[in-house]
Amino acid sequence: MNTLTPKEAFDLLQKKGTTAVLVDVRTPAEFADGHAQGAINIPLNELPQRSRELERYADTCMICASGSRSLVATQVLASLGVPCSVVNIEGGTAAWYRAGLPME
Repeated sequence: MNTLTPKEAFDLLQKKGTTAVLVDVRTPAEFADGHAQGAINIPLNELPQRSRELERYADTCMICASGSRSLVATQVLASLGVPCSVVNIEGGTAAWYRAGLPME
């Protein structure tokens, strides 16, 4: 699976004209406690049913707390044949925060 550092993912998401999306696969409660700016919440257990929501994006960046669940999420999307590039963000939200990137 492809991986990006939080900074690389942030740069991709900020690129003018991008069709990338940041998907946080943590639970709604975890997401509400704080998340990477601009992320949408699709909990890992809902991903198979909601994967079609991601088909309009060229790049999908998956994030969780530490990078473990988001790695599983990239594998789930690959097995479903979602037609976009899917990457895992190394270190998850914790690494995003430590990198000083914007949070909500």
